[in-house]
Amino acid sequence: MPPFKRLNTKIYHKNGPEITDDNIYWKKLGVPVLVKEFGPIDYIDFSPIEPHYFAVTCSVRVQVYNPITRLVVKNLSRFRENAYGAVFRSDGRLICAGGEESNVRLFDVSTKSLLRLFKGHTAPVHRTHFLHGKPQISSFSDDKSVRLWDIPTEKTIMTYNSHTDYVRAGATCLAVPDMLISGGYDNKVKMYDTRTENEVLTVDHGSPIESLLFLPSGGIFLSAGGTEIKIWDTIAGGKLLGSISQHHKTITCLRLASDNKRLLSGSLDRHVKIYDVATFKTVHTLDFPNSILSLGVSKNDDTVVAGLVDGMVSVSRREEKEVKKPQKKMASYQYVSNTHPVSVDTIVADQTNDIETKYDHHLRKFEFSKALDSVLLPYVATKNPQITVSLMQELIRRKALHKAYKGRDKKSLSQILRFFIRNIADHRFTRVLIDAANIFLDTYEDSISVLPPEVGKLFVDLTQVIKQELEVLDSLASLQGMMSMLLASQVTVDETSEFNKKGHNLLPSADAQKNLVLTIS
Repeated sequence: MPPFKRLNTKIYHKNGPEITDDNIYWKKLGVPVLVKEFGPIDYIDFSPIEPHYFAVTCSVRVQVYNPITRLVVKNLSRFRENAYGAVFRSDGRLICAGGEESNVRLFDVSTKSLLRLFKGHTAPVHRTHFLHGKPQISSFSDDKSVRLWDIPTEKTIMTYNSHTDYVRAGATCLAVPDMLISGGYDNKVKMYDTRTENEVLTVDHGSPIESLLFLPSGGIFLSAGGTEIKIWDTIAGGKLLGSISQHHKTITCLRLASDNKRLLSGSLDRHVKIYDVATFKTVHTLDFPNSILSLGVSKNDDTVVAGLVDGMVSVSRREEKEVKKPQKKMASYQYVSNTHPVSVDTIVADQTNDIETKYDHHLRKFEFSKALDSVLLPYVATKNPQITVSLMQELIRRKALHKAYKGRDKKSLSQILRFFIRNIADHRFTRVLIDAANIFLDTYEDSISVLPPEVGKLFVDLTQVIKQELEVLDSLASLQGMMSMLLASQVTVDETSEFNKKGHNLLPSADAQKNLVLTIS
């Protein structure tokens, strides 16, 4: 005789997030260590050389941290007012920073000495960058100008005054050192060739620019402003290739990671989104306790540092690689002789027999009412509602649910109705519970008027729940109609026709719910 087939409840398990290599990779970052500073964290930058110290620009100083110990190893405090945007040079030996005093400072990291002081701006300088392979620094200021400085002479090489508002973002190109871009609160991104006096390209982002980033090839750059990241092709004359909108508050910073294969964006919505640079699809999300102003990622992604608006520096260090312990081998007996080969005893695995559940036991004996009672118990119906719904579905398939409903007292009827009220709006259970509720009403329609008042009130509550669901469905249907009209206005008649052929209605049918409401009423 074949064994009794157990009730299948896995069909109703919730779909969790898809486990990908990126999820596993980024979840290996350890628990963040929070370090308190004395004001909002303006900028974070990692040294490109070992041991990859990172510079935190905050208040009137630049602090250089050891990523392993999370302790300050250098303190650059030659500022009388707020410092902004401190960055390392490609060899990690120098740091340049702007500030509220309208000057650009150049420091020696090892000695903490102030090597150069560049004067010329008339408003705070929020961003500075070294030009790759050249003894030059670019600075971006609130005086609406971009300046290029010569480090040996402290002289201004070039000044660009094409912006009409604060310039708060800038970037230099590794592949083409003569190219740099600036982003202003006038919504414009401008590109310059440092060998000429005028900008060579201007694009409109549509929002004040907070951060800019060149991709390694140099032909594409990204601009972040508002809740969007826009992708621009410089070779095609500033053509907009696409837009990413995964944040619901202002994006404040952009960073590359994983050998330039991943893009990170930090936002005031307290999230860091990680994208695949090849497709610009979101592959993972990091959550932080407060709004993010700045972000830094070390080489090989060993350390991720976020600067928060409340002055906290969140340092997440990748956990050390786990050393796999050799598995202990089970003892075996070998019999060695000169005439016989080595033989090993065969190990028989232990067999574990599944324990039969109460509802399976009652189903096997066709005790349908007892089976339903066993899954209506609070510890089952509340913690594992999928078991209760699965049993109801099985009883419907056997055409035995109406038998299980009959002859119940006030307490049992209340349990069933409360279960309907609690779970009928769950999209996993809706279809089955609508059928189960209709059978319940058919069973007790002749005696509803004589049921206790407590049970009658639960019938009214169930009606209200279903009416609310119908209102939500109507709102979604209206929204779907409005979206269809917007899409139709952007495509041709042929494209619209093709879309309607391939499209699918995303809203579930509400006919059964409407029938249930009418029946209860």
